[in-house]
Amino acid sequence: MKTTQNSKVLFTAQAAMIAAIYVVLTVIGASFAFGPVQVRLSEALTILPVFTPAAVPGVFLGCLISNVIAGALLPDIIFGSLATLIGAVFTWLLRNNSRYLAPLPPVTANALIVPFVLKYAYMEPLPIPFMMLTVGIGEIVSCGILGLLLHAALSRYQNIIFRKAL
Repeated sequence: MKTTQNSKVLFTAQAAMIAAIYVVLTVIGASFAFGPVQVRLSEALTILPVFTPAAVPGVFLGCLISNVIAGALLPDIIFGSLATLIGAVFTWLLRNNSRYLAPLPPVTANALIVPFVLKYAYMEPLPIPFMMLTVGIGEIVSCGILGLLLHAALSRYQNIIFRKAL
């Protein structure tokens, strides 16, 4: 019984820490984290579901809180956060495959969803296919480059950082 309780506490603590780090990274890089051309440093954390399932709610809540703090419109808060959640869930599902596939779900989810939010919530005049390209490129930088660098760094210490509760 105690092990189950310890596991729940560890899961919650990991999710909370990931959410907090996501928020801090978004706030630090806020000047280029929003808009039709966006690179969110925090999106590098979408690689974390490869290491722990706690990263799925962690990055989702981090994105949700970041969007609220930034004063995003309601459709952005809802659908932007859902794009990150979808990306995190599919990254978790791909965790046993090549690490190079891990950034693909968040890049795809954000590139497909965020341009519609920009177009219809913020009345961005750019065409949706162009914004899919710009958001996709930003996600490739965040998830593909920074996320894979984070993956490489954490892979050496995953048994220490993402340990299971005893």
